[in-house]
Amino acid sequence: DAAVKALAGKLSVFEIGFFGALFAGAVLPFMRPAGQRWRDALRPKRPGLVMLRAASGLLAGLLGIFAFTRLPFAEVYAIVFLAPSFVTILSILLLKEHVGWPRWAALPLGLAGVLLVVRPGFEAVAPAHFAAVGVALCTATTVLILRTLGPVESRATLLAYALAAAIIVNGALMLPTFRWPTAPEFLLLAAAGLLSATAQLGLMFATRLAAASSIAPTQYSQMVWAVAIGAIVFAEIPDQLALAGIMLIIASGAFAFLRQPPARVTRGPSA
Repeated sequence: DAAVKALAGKLSVFEIGFFGALFAGAVLPFMRPAGQRWRDALRPKRPGLVMLRAASGLLAGLLGIFAFTRLPFAEVYAIVFLAPSFVTILSILLLKEHVGWPRWAALPLGLAGVLLVVRPGFEAVAPAHFAAVGVALCTATTVLILRTLGPVESRATLLAYALAAAIIVNGALMLPTFRWPTAPEFLLLAAAGLLSATAQLGLMFATRLAAASSIAPTQYSQMVWAVAIGAIVFAEIPDQLALAGIMLIIASGAFAFLRQPPARVTRGPSA
């Protein structure tokens, strides 16, 4: 995300998405299950959900690039961290998972933290803010889909279709404004793509080992990194209200996670 933000104003959203997906594809050859042919590894068992997962990932990526290149780093993260709230609610409605009272108690705390950071009505609400909310919704959708697909689809299948969608769609949309990136820009694109692929792999592993409503709260430590990177790299220092909101977001996630008993899950195939 920091690499993407560093490209603000230099390349189009679609070009960043295209090259990011292209570089992320470098991890794909290492994901094929042992003893399985590529033709079989990349054949989805539930193609509809795999395509939906690819679409939600594509939209989240584009909205995220738009938001990160236009808003302060920590502010985007604060909004995106509405995703655990969406996951908690949707995991009950769609996956029929049991969610204890700590998860419910954390929802208003997290929302209050986001409102302290963004402060709608006191600060101008820009399209990038709505884009960040869209990222949260798409992220929650992706988590739930991965929870369903985890036991039946290989990581190679899931990542291959997500990358294919990103490369094809972004590749077509970037053409009107395309220009070759410079060497430093290529390095940033490579960093963005490779780190993004690593993060997706981690999410796929997590959704195989834990209930969907238990996964997202563990990611609240990213807020600390967002504040640190924003301050050190981009000279974005949150004010006192924003810091209070960020602390509230982290506290709500920690409370929900620590108070939740370990979920029993069914392990899917190692691929």
